[in-house]
Amino acid sequence: MFFYGTISLLIQRPATQVERAEWLHVFAGKMMRAMNITTRLEGRFPERGAIISNHMGYLDIMTYAKLHRVVFVSKAELAKVPLLGWMTTMSGTVYVERGKGGEAERARSRIQATAEAGIPIVFFPEGTTTDGSLVLPFHGGLLAHMRHAGQSVTPAWVSYRFTQDNGSDITLGDDVCYWGDEVQLFPHIFNLVSLRGIEVTIHVADKPIHFTTEIEERKEAAAEARTAVMELGGVTEAAAV
Repeated sequence: MFFYGTISLLIQRPATQVERAEWLHVFAGKMMRAMNITTRLEGRFPERGAIISNHMGYLDIMTYAKLHRVVFVSKAELAKVPLLGWMTTMSGTVYVERGKGGEAERARSRIQATAEAGIPIVFFPEGTTTDGSLVLPFHGGLLAHMRHAGQSVTPAWVSYRFTQDNGSDITLGDDVCYWGDEVQLFPHIFNLVSLRGIEVTIHVADKPIHFTTEIEERKEAAAEARTAVMELGGVTEAAAV
């Protein structure tokens, strides 16, 4: 599937954010069908603005992209990963580079241009993945960029379940969700494709977050957004870090 994706990108060369979001939407659909993974959507995607979500693994990205034409925001380091970085760039990912002069304004400009193209922007402010039993503290930088760019921010929750029995030694946290420094990506993928009955659900809130904090209050705004995402997923503060 990645070979197919590389060839199709080389042939099509999508140039606009709309074309790149459409390519990723089609590719993600084919990828998920090839792996026999079922996806469900609860709620409706906003037609523009930002979607802020918990993060459990690489299937999160494929699921969001399959269910709707979206653009993702990522750390600039991803662009440097061989092949994968090129594919994410060609599929429209907006990169944000920390600590570089003028980067904040450039990031807001990219976000604004994507929003004006009528494409929702998805980002994962935990900065890493978890097994879904907890929600890590949110980083406030990307959230501040979204708010500075005048974008509404809608919470969403991604969750997984098995609809078929894969054995007592198989768990969602260890075998479906990609998380933890000790986990190697490609062995994890090879194990994943042997599993049966994986179902991924994206639950999108009915309305954007109504922030009570100023844009400059990054930590407080990040806490508000985290609470909204946790409530959507039914995760209590006692289970959060």
